[in-house]
Amino acid sequence: MIHWGDLETVLLDMDGTLLDLHFDNHFWLEHMPRRYAEERGIPLGDARAELLARYEEVESTMDWYCLDYWSRKLGMDVAALKQEVEHLIAVHPHVVEFLEAVRATGHRVVLVTNAHMKSLTLKMERTRLAGHFDAIICAHDIGVPKEDPGFWNKLQTVELFEREKTLLVDDSLPVLRSAQEYGMGALLCVHQPDTQAPDKDVGEFAAIRSFADIMPSGGST
Repeated sequence: MIHWGDLETVLLDMDGTLLDLHFDNHFWLEHMPRRYAEERGIPLGDARAELLARYEEVESTMDWYCLDYWSRKLGMDVAALKQEVEHLIAVHPHVVEFLEAVRATGHRVVLVTNAHMKSLTLKMERTRLAGHFDAIICAHDIGVPKEDPGFWNKLQTVELFEREKTLLVDDSLPVLRSAQEYGMGALLCVHQPDTQAPDKDVGEFAAIRSFADIMPSGGST
């Protein structure tokens, strides 16, 4: 599926790709509505409907991913609320072995995420994955989300890579399509970002069930 000898850089998404998306889905669709209902003293169904409408308004923008934005809008400390369910944060199978194997072959491994820095920090503290990357890049520092076609040129200002020699693994079709338009050399989607949900539609992209599917063999390139 992947010709490792043709690649120099591996860009990896976090939520749904390296980490189980169940945490995020549970937080935004279950825990957040429940806590919002408690805060407002309104029925859970009303709270969920209101929040879903608010989510839709800013979907695929930096505000959607910004915990500070949601804290201001909802009048609640969203980062603290995430800590209430942090026990659900989990690494997908074979991720650590994959990261170690890729770096052992001499490829540069970069985490590129839309997640807000407070969420990123919580997840890195919980999973201890940070030391497995050559660099960690947050889209909030770039100024636009990965779905934006201009993201990848902006990324080049902080992380130089040859697009034709780069693999991106991501669970978002809009992100993969923006990278495809940019000319990324290799693209892979993820069949089951949320282990508690059915397979997702991976569109026109090849996809993996786990990182065992693309584990490189040992030796430097």
